[in-house]
Amino acid sequence: MVMKYYLGVVEKDADSAFGMWFPDMPGCFPAADAFDDLPGVAAEVLRQHVEALESNGRAVPEPRAVAEAIAARDVRRSVREGATTMLVPLLADPGRTVRVNVTVERGLLDQIDEAAAARGLTRSAFLAQAAREKIAG
Repeated sequence: MVMKYYLGVVEKDADSAFGMWFPDMPGCFPAADAFDDLPGVAAEVLRQHVEALESNGRAVPEPRAVAEAIAARDVRRSVREGATTMLVPLLADPGRTVRVNVTVERGLLDQIDEAAAARGLTRSAFLAQAAREKIAG
């Protein structure tokens, strides 16, 4: 599975959070108070939006090539008005799990298990969530 990236347009008005919209994913609008938090929030909101589309039997729009998306009239207008852009990975859960064998230090494994239990997660779910967050940036 090739990871897909969607172009996000980041806008900020005075006295507002950083907001984002996706030219190729209508209806998906992540926001964060701090710009540095936006990549992770955007990846999570994008994933949830796609899962909602799929669970309702709706088609998931494919991302255009970056150059094509940036050239779109609404994107160009927004950038002229001060917006910036960023690529956001789609960390969609394909629904198929596979067993893997990994090696970690015993102490780290104990910490992983404690952190997972504190969140009500299995070790596998915790590691998958941590990996998604790290990939999202």
